[in-house]
Parts: sequence; C-alpha cells; structure tokens
Amino acid sequence: MFNKILIVNRGEIARRILLACRELGVRAVVIYSEADQGAPWTRLADESYPLPGMTAADSYLNQEAIFQIAHASGVDAIHPGYGFLSENANFAQACAAHGFVFIGPGPEAMRLMGSKASARELAQVAGVPVVPGLDGAGKNNVELMTAAEEIGYPVLIKASAGGGGKGMRVVWSGAELDGALQAARREARSSFGDDHIILEKYFTAIHHVEIQVLADRHGHVLHLFGRECSIQRRHQKIIEESPAPIIQDDDLRQRMTEAAVSLARAVNYVNAGTVEFIVDGAGNFYFLEMNTRLQVEHPITELVTGIDLAVWQIRISTGEPLPFTQESIRQRGHALECRIYAEDPANQFLPSIGEISYYQPPSGPGVRVDDGIGSGLQVTPYYDPMLAKIITWGHTRPEAVAKMVRALRDTIVLGVTTNIPYLLAILQEPTYLSGNTSTNYLDEYFADWQFQVNMSESDWLALAALEVLQGGGKRAKRTANGEGGDIQPDPWNKPIAWRNVKIEH
Repeated sequence: MFNKILIVNRGEIARRILLACRELGVRAVVIYSEADQGAPWTRLADESYPLPGMTAADSYLNQEAIFQIAHASGVDAIHPGYGFLSENANFAQACAAHGFVFIGPGPEAMRLMGSKASARELAQVAGVPVVPGLDGAGKNNVELMTAAEEIGYPVLIKASAGGGGKGMRVVWSGAELDGALQAARREARSSFGDDHIILEKYFTAIHHVEIQVLADRHGHVLHLFGRECSIQRRHQKIIEESPAPIIQDDDLRQRMTEAAVSLARAVNYVNAGTVEFIVDGAGNFYFLEMNTRLQVEHPITELVTGIDLAVWQIRISTGEPLPFTQESIRQRGHALECRIYAEDPANQFLPSIGEISYYQPPSGPGVRVDDGIGSGLQVTPYYDPMLAKIITWGHTRPEAVAKMVRALRDTIVLGVTTNIPYLLAILQEPTYLSGNTSTNYLDEYFADWQFQVNMSESDWLALAALEVLQGGGKRAKRTANGEGGDIQPDPWNKPIAWRNVKIEH
C-alpha cells in the first residue's frame, strides 16, 4: 500500500478520495487555489499546499507546480479525481516519468478512449454496436454534407477530443450544417486544442445508459452493472440512478454489460472506467464513449453493489488483484443521485456566486452526501458550480425517490441560489416517476419551468429576520425548505414596507 497520495482536485471528489485514503491508512496531501483557501478538504487532509492564482489553469491544471509539490511532500502516487487532469494521457505519462504512480488507467488506454474517433473504431473491431456516422478527419464540408444526407437528419457533430457537451452541435437540416461545423470546430479547438470532429446520427428520443467496469493488472475485467443518466441539461447530467429504469430486459442488460467488458479488454484497460451507451425505444443500444476515470455518479453504483470504487482504484494501482468474481457481484435495491448546483433554473440557469452563509446537509437512513462546501465558503466563477451530491438508497425505486425528496427538502443552502426546487419538481413529475425519461425529457416537460412560492407577508418577515440573525444581514438567494417541499426565495426581493424595518439582534 502507498504511504502518501497527492490528490490533484478539489471539492467533493477531493474529500471523497480523502476518505478512501483514511480508510486504507494512507496519508493524503491536497492542493488548493487562492479561491479555495480554507475549503473543507484542505482542513481534512494530512498536508495541504497552496497554488498561486484563482483559475483552473493557474492551479489545478498547473502540472509544473503540481509536480513540485509532489516531490516536496514525498508522495508515492497521484490521484486525479475526475475532470481537470483525470483524462490527460500526457499527465499520466509525466507522473511515471517523475516516479509517481498515476491512480487510473495507463496513458495508452486513455489516448485510445480519449479520442472519440479511435474509441469508435476500436468499438467496431470489438463487435460493439456504434451509432451510424462518419469520422470527419481530413473531410471538407462538402464531403461531410454528403455524408449527413446519407446518414439522415438530424445529425450530431461531436468533437473527437471533447466532453461535457463542448464542441457538440445538433443539426436539423443541410442549411444549418456549414455554420454548425465551423462553430463546433472553433469550440473544440478552443476547449481541447483539437478541431477533429465526428458526424453521427442524432436520435431524438433515446436513453443514456452507462456500464461501470473495474479491471486489475492481472487480467480480471468485471462490470458493476449499469446506471441511467437520461436526465440531462445541455449534455450535463443532473439526476442519475441504478439500476437503469429503462433496462427491464435481462437479455439486453447482459448484451450491454458484455459489450462493455469486451471493449475494456480490447483496450487493455486497468482501474475504474465507464462505457457509455445510448438505448432507443426498440431496445437497440449503441456505443457512445468511454470515460477513463471515476464518474461523478459513482456513489450510486457503490450503494447497489457494496463495492467501494474509490478504495479499489487505489488498491488496483498498488497491483492488488480483485478478490471477487463477476458471479459474486449482485445488485441490491435502488440508488439515486441528485447534483446540487449553484445556479438559478428559473433564470436561464445563470450561475450564482457569493458566500454560503449557512449550509446544512441532510441525513438519516439511506441518505449519503458527498460535498466539498461549508458555511462561510465562497462560491466563485472559476470552477464548475456543483456544490454537492445527494445520494439515496431504497429497497425499491419509489422508496429511493421518496428518500431523495425528503433529503432535498432537508438540505439548507443560504447565500446562493441552487437548483434544489428544480430537482424537487422533477422528482414529483408523473413521467419521471414512471421511469420512462429520454434525454430530451427536460426540454419537453421543464422548458418553461418557474419556481412557484406561496407565502404570507408574515412568513416573508420571519424569513428576513432569520437571515439577518444567521447570515449577518447577507442576502440569501435560497433558504430552508418550507411547507410541502417548496424552497423559500430571497426575502430581500419582496418589495414591501418591512424591508426598512429595523430588526434588533
């Protein structure tokens, strides 16, 4: 086992890896930017080191500074978490060159799967179904327009090196293609330094299902079943669950898990990874991409299988073999994850920045919270606006959903606007409750969603008083839950006379 691990990430994933290190008796070292000074994970670590600057480029992506800290602190290994450097093959290779173990797959597997073009080609060789499409390398716009006509509109343009929806455009007709190609290439070049694009058939009603894989250095490649991540906004997942509600057929489940394992074997994959598929209404599935890292939604797999993915990432990296077989892994119950973002869904999802004046996470049976925030912490514009993940487990899907509704109602975040009311609305909508939600669900059912509140003037006044007493007069954008699960809005936006009332401490 390692003696000391450097975690080159922030927020809830840094804290999650810290817990795994503590369980294994490994000392944990973290880094933090100027914007994250005093954050919870910096206080929990055995050692913490500042990085100059506020932006990701100056801090969590600053490889030179990271390696200086790694050498100075005497670590054995480096864990990238997800995002930032987690899928950077050059960084993984540089870790080895500096004498550190990179906790994740090898650089070659990352390069093969990091390129959507090469991953698509490898999937075809491995016999995994792929979406009808064309690799755009070396193709001009005229050739791509001909290909799009053959594929049939709508088509999807994807950056080969992309992720998170960047460099991605849906094109509904030939008249839009030329401009969309230019925009996608420009965004891909800006985000990833590579304007290589792929053209694929765009399905208007599909489900997003992913298979968790786990592989050691001794040839064992296992799957940990699937997750459904169809509740997405602009290709960003906000609610995930396991098992996937859309997969009711045992044969389809077996074919998808076997395909994921076959692809992992084909690329000689080691460590935790996720193979993503889309599933249409007829039960056909197609390879989408492979994420060569731990996923944001990994906790739901941990809850239904009882396997600690963060711990096994570390164990595998030491050379330890997996002690369990495919036959011994079972799914138990149903798990759900909701991502809490500092954003305003009622106002075009504008990010909300400022100080979290008060934070209280939920608790209770079947509730898990992965977070990296606390009262007094600043939410800045420099990083992803995700604040926390609420995860629930139940014997059945309805039980897991009911626990999630209760947990979200119990979550208090003062000082910034969050998407909690939006999540609560989704969790109580009949189509979602039926389990049949495609990736365009939010566009169909929540395109014009607005937060509704029903409060008396005395409620507003009491709320303002509470905010003054608990937040020192700072203006909250969302506060504690009200009756029936509504999240109370900003009391300072209420244009009534009591705004000028003096409240004695």
